Amino acid sequence: MTQRTPGSTIGRYVVQRVIGTGGLSTVYSCHDTLLDRDVAIKVFSARATDKDLIRTQEAEARLAARLNHHGLTTLFDAGVETTVPGEPQIYLVMERVEGLDLKHRLVDGPLSSMDVAYLGTDLSGALAYIHQNGFLHCDIKPANVLLVERDEDLRIRGKLTDFGISGIIGAQAGGTTTGTAAYLAPEQVEGASPSPATDVYALGLVLIEALSGRLEFPGSLHETAAERLSRDPVIPPAAPEDLGAILQEMTHRDPAARPTARKAGERFERVAARLIAQARGEAPLAPTRPEDQRLEAVHRYGVLDTPPDEAFDRISRLATRLLDTPISFVSIVDEDRVFHKARLGVDIDQVDREDSLCPITVDKGVPWSVADIAVDDRTKDNALLAAHGVRAYAAAPLTTSDGYNIGSLCVYDVRPRAFSRDDLANLSELAAVAMHELELRLAARRAAFPSTEPIALP
Repeated sequence: MTQRTPGSTIGRYVVQRVIGTGGLSTVYSCHDTLLDRDVAIKVFSARATDKDLIRTQEAEARLAARLNHHGLTTLFDAGVETTVPGEPQIYLVMERVEGLDLKHRLVDGPLSSMDVAYLGTDLSGALAYIHQNGFLHCDIKPANVLLVERDEDLRIRGKLTDFGISGIIGAQAGGTTTGTAAYLAPEQVEGASPSPATDVYALGLVLIEALSGRLEFPGSLHETAAERLSRDPVIPPAAPEDLGAILQEMTHRDPAARPTARKAGERFERVAARLIAQARGEAPLAPTRPEDQRLEAVHRYGVLDTPPDEAFDRISRLATRLLDTPISFVSIVDEDRVFHKARLGVDIDQVDREDSLCPITVDKGVPWSVADIAVDDRTKDNALLAAHGVRAYAAAPLTTSDGYNIGSLCVYDVRPRAFSRDDLANLSELAAVAMHELELRLAARRAAFPSTEPIALP
């Protein structure tokens, strides 16, 4: 694509200079003659001849322009450039951010743990906002993280740019753009579609790179596919334990084990607060235990002391039919007890937490199974299970909309057996149905009693 020269125009915008170029677009610094402000304009290289496609993409861009978050570069407007008759090009008008992008900043070396915690707070918050509004980023990488110029004594600030670009240009570029090879999640390597979890993985990789100063998976996607499927990224040994734990979870190979962007942002914020206190020589802030937060989530649904429920009984029956097992529970894990809200096959309303496998499911946060409880190291010493003669187990967590595992849907068999990937997928689907039922009841209760604390539903 021929670059525009200084003084030429794109709509009402006067080109000042080229900021950057890529295979799909060129970015210009421009001046808005109507509003008298400097902006950045991205003009896509591909030219489209389908008028309906142009209208659709322009509408999508204008929808994205309605969103506003301090961690996003603001998308002001979208337009169609018609310099070449019959071959229109979409362009996006964006906030002009003064400062380096993270890719260029890392040439000078890695960031401090404090700066990474700050960046994690900003960028995770922006990503959560994108996800909450029904969008994905799909191309998180250091070049798409802008560092806002600030006084040296103030904290670093980061903004995500190019959000939503993949969806807007995908059809023009001959297919859906799913991201830059070095930052693709393992499931994308295997052909899965982009999701909030793949965005979280990419952001985790970017922040690890910011902390280490090196690219975790250099090379082409083909060259690194086996590596990223077989190992987790390496967290720099000098990273604070709490910061490293967040990054490790964000880049877990299992997408179901990754935190949401919102939860990651909350944890980065706590790390930053602790590091500030440490730098000032103050007493460290008392950490909020993840289990305390999980228990708060458990209690807000108000179901611990309620009797078995037909809706959950129905889900249990479906689970036993699909997996051909005689026993099924829908369980909620409290501080020291596990409450069975549905119990098919064994009439036990609650057990001590240490006697149940449900807490393991809660801790894992992903579907799992045991082919033979009597010999598996995780379960062979459980006297309660042995007393009921059960031998095989499979479960999926009940995960709230904000990422807490409050219980599980599980099945037991009286004979040793292996559960298939499809079996675990079916359990996950049914667990999601059970959780959706709880979310609907919570929403109804809040609508009916907006000023009251959670109460148990009959």
